[in-house]
Amino acid sequence: MAISKILVANRGEIAVRIIRAARELGLKTVQAASAADETMLAARLADQTVCVGPPHASKSYLNGDALIAAARDTGCDAVHPGYGFLSENADFAEAVEAAGLIFIGPKAETIRKMGDKAAARREAELAGVPTVPGSDGVVKDVAEAQTAADAVGYPVMIKAAAGGGGRGIRIAANAEGLAQLIPQASAEAKAAFGDGGLYLERFVRRARHVEVQILGDGERAIHLFERECSLQRRRQKVWEEAPAVCLSPQQRQALCHSAVKLAERVGYRGAGTLEYLFDEETGEFFFIEMNTRIQVEHPVTEMVTGVDLVGWMIRIAGGEALSLSQEDIVLRGHAVEARINAEDPAADFRPHPGTVGGLELPGGMGVRFDTMLYPGYQIPPFYDSLLGKLIAHADSRERAIARMQRALGELTVEGVPTTVPLHLALAGAKDVRDGAFHTGWLEEWLKGRPLADDATPEKE
Repeated sequence: MAISKILVANRGEIAVRIIRAARELGLKTVQAASAADETMLAARLADQTVCVGPPHASKSYLNGDALIAAARDTGCDAVHPGYGFLSENADFAEAVEAAGLIFIGPKAETIRKMGDKAAARREAELAGVPTVPGSDGVVKDVAEAQTAADAVGYPVMIKAAAGGGGRGIRIAANAEGLAQLIPQASAEAKAAFGDGGLYLERFVRRARHVEVQILGDGERAIHLFERECSLQRRRQKVWEEAPAVCLSPQQRQALCHSAVKLAERVGYRGAGTLEYLFDEETGEFFFIEMNTRIQVEHPVTEMVTGVDLVGWMIRIAGGEALSLSQEDIVLRGHAVEARINAEDPAADFRPHPGTVGGLELPGGMGVRFDTMLYPGYQIPPFYDSLLGKLIAHADSRERAIARMQRALGELTVEGVPTTVPLHLALAGAKDVRDGAFHTGWLEEWLKGRPLADDATPEKE
């Protein structure tokens, strides 16, 4: 392998995950840390830690020059960006390679092409992958947007061409609403991504959010089946599972095959995810975007396939061809993941940095907890509130949810409120158990269900 030492250019639980994968491959790691993160678990686990700047991400984890300098100064030959921060920044990937280092991810040109949602739609269409009816690329002004919306039919979704995470998204019910929302969405997109470009899509009512995990080596790609991420709050995923309960075997095959076609068309290298909307009423699925990085929810795929996605990212970046064939990838049971955040569900999910007191982690058969917590850890106020991801795997969806309930009951994080009460309630909710939900379900459900620390599951 061309890689011997990796700079981990991220923080939190994903940094821990990368370090562990690298260690299993016999590689050394250097943890890039802000001044607020020098005592985090990843810094304790890495072979070396280097401070790359002050606490604020703009001066540390988003400072590409500092990260590259840290990699070169510590003798690293590769950089793993994790997710978020600079993981989908084509300029950063290009700069890493220009510095003589290996970027553990796709080529900069692929990130650039697939990171532009309008361009990604065009690639999907050329690959024969269905896309949501919408505008032909970025709309240049309100008049062009209204013309496109008239052709698509209202309601329409306004989306930022250059980003994700729910930023820049608005739903317009008519032409007047579209004229009002376009400037708002463009300003938000510009602030978040430095690009105010927008495009339109037909708004699919009661859609399911399904995504396909792929691995590619630049020549050949395979899929590792799909995940469902329909339980969302403010367009942020809360609970994920694999496989998707809403798909028939025939729909699953068609969906996953389409993802491989698109990945091979763009010569994809590494781990990536193609996201789709699935319309249960019609049985149609539509490609919406590609995430050119590892996903937060990748563990559920690892649990049902037995494939180390982060390990394969490193191996492919190091020059190893993808030796797995599609026939090697077999679904085994069902897995669910609960994102555990330092937020108070009883106070509109307000984030709560603080010091972790007592800590009891769940275990037992089929339970995995990816986290960066340890007793006494000071959760900084500068970053995302994610503390960890609790994953439960079993031979059926019903048993996986039951195992999740048991594991949530064992998890104790003292010192800060967490979203454990939310997940306990979700695990007991009839619609969740029946798989009868969509991307708008959780917010509707939360309106009529205040969540306190002693929240209990619904009774059927």
